[in-house]
Amino acid sequence: MAKILIPTPLRQYAAKQDAVELKGATVGEVLAALTAQYSDLRRHLYNDEGKLRSFVNVYVNDDDIRYLNKEATPLKDGDTVSIVPSIAGGSAGVATPPVTLSKEEILRYSRHLIMPEVGMDGQLKLKNAKVALIGTGGLGAPLGMYLAAAGVGRIGLVDFDVVDFTNLQRQVIHGTKDVGRKKLDSAAETMLDINPFVEIDRFETALSSENALQILKDYDLVVDGTDNFPTRYLVNDACVLLGKPNVYGSIFRFEGQATVFAYPGGPCYRCLYPEPPPPGLVPSCAEGGVLGILPGVIGLIQATETVKLILGAGEPLVGRLLLYDALAMRFRELKLRRNPECPVCGDHPTIHELIDYQEFCGIPNQPQEPAPVEGDIEPVEVKAKIDRGDSFVLIDVRETHEYQICRIPSARLIPLGDLPKRVNELDSADEIVAHCKSGVRSAKAVDFLKQAGFKKVRNMKGGILAWSDKVDPSVPKY
Repeated sequence: MAKILIPTPLRQYAAKQDAVELKGATVGEVLAALTAQYSDLRRHLYNDEGKLRSFVNVYVNDDDIRYLNKEATPLKDGDTVSIVPSIAGGSAGVATPPVTLSKEEILRYSRHLIMPEVGMDGQLKLKNAKVALIGTGGLGAPLGMYLAAAGVGRIGLVDFDVVDFTNLQRQVIHGTKDVGRKKLDSAAETMLDINPFVEIDRFETALSSENALQILKDYDLVVDGTDNFPTRYLVNDACVLLGKPNVYGSIFRFEGQATVFAYPGGPCYRCLYPEPPPPGLVPSCAEGGVLGILPGVIGLIQATETVKLILGAGEPLVGRLLLYDALAMRFRELKLRRNPECPVCGDHPTIHELIDYQEFCGIPNQPQEPAPVEGDIEPVEVKAKIDRGDSFVLIDVRETHEYQICRIPSARLIPLGDLPKRVNELDSADEIVAHCKSGVRSAKAVDFLKQAGFKKVRNMKGGILAWSDKVDPSVPKY
């Protein structure tokens, strides 16, 4: 048995193995056994004529087989065969095109060009690369700016949202002057200002099962900057079906994740999360908040992985989930494994086309205005009751830090999570009106109180946001 050492850039094509023991009387026989076991590895070692590629060197123990008998070099038990690519990195990179850099581009990218890991060849790969960026929000902001600055030649932006003031705390690709503009236009303008040599494709649409394959098919890889589960599963499945790497990131409050899915031999998003959480179980950033700097950290990690994949340099985040805790300022890494039973990337996939991802995630395809709930009360009616001096109790079920942002002067703060242990502070004989930010949490409070025996309890429709719109515009929104 000979021991074959597999270099880091090629391990993703060999089930992440760093060494394999195989039988064979010659180097050629063990390499044949190796590529038979890991078929994806063959095209990285051999050319179309079946000869070892010129940039792949093979050593037996300490001797280069080029100076022995080449692939006919005999092996004995205990010998070590080392595969040593002469060019650092895997061959996941983009092929170097027959183009050149202009004088202006050479000056612009000079700090890349003097790095041996990039150089002229690597910068030309970046110029030839085509990257699809889904979303131009929190993660998409640093991604768009740094991929443009790095010289990625063609970037496809997919977004249909407009810039609002709540975006500006983290979505640094947009500015105050852009509020009300399409994010697509604002992002493209910033990216072209950073680097006018890049080409930007604009797709003003929501990515869907109907358009995803058509939009993504012409790009080398996809970067996921989305913020909802249906689109994450959609991007994942489209990447697997198209054979495109999916550079993934997610953020919430002070924590973030990053990895590369749908890479040859590696896991996909479904391997990590076979099923989505029930709707409403995991709050969005709009509901739970996010540290404005956090998407910068995770987005830059995604941008770094994207550039590495294009260059074919280093070890990509394949089979590794990077976790970031900003409060502890700590990174951790978890091992990810491809699931052989995965319905989309497994050994016997059952998903061969894109599905209805809204339905898969339990979200109605046609969101409708919530039907009025019996017992709901409009903010203007609550204001009228206050002005008349009616006897009722107005409770605010938001969190303390939200109460400090804005409040209705007569409201009493009892956070929803504290309600069960503080319910004895309320009198079931009183008329009670509950409110929160938008009406969702207060509806849960009303349900709880009704189950606890309260009869005269109502929910203020639309929460304090509606109060700001309909009663008192001086109350700030958040």
